[in-house]
Amino acid sequence: MSQFDVHHNTGRHRASIPYVLIVQSALFDKSCRRVAVPLVALEQLAGSAPLLSSPINPVFDIQGRQVIMNPLEIVSVGVEQLGEPVTSLAGQGDSIIAALDELFSRAWG
Repeated sequence: MSQFDVHHNTGRHRASIPYVLIVQSALFDKSCRRVAVPLVALEQLAGSAPLLSSPINPVFDIQGRQVIMNPLEIVSVGVEQLGEPVTSLAGQGDSIIAALDELFSRAWG
């Protein structure tokens, strides 16, 4: 399992959050946990408060499904709780890191 791998979400919110994105560095591969960001299904957002329209929420296409990254709900997940790997977003790593940089930026105090 590598940074920017996408896994099926096996948790209770898998209908609205079908996937999770692993964001932690390979430096921590020996850990039994992974830092993951929810990938929320865009169709689940209809009629609800939209996520911020900013670099913090890039949109990806996973298995023909549009999902939006929601780093405001970042979590630590036990490796045994991760679903099957689906794909890698390593090719889009710059937009993922930009979103995380925006989240953790000290520019806004």
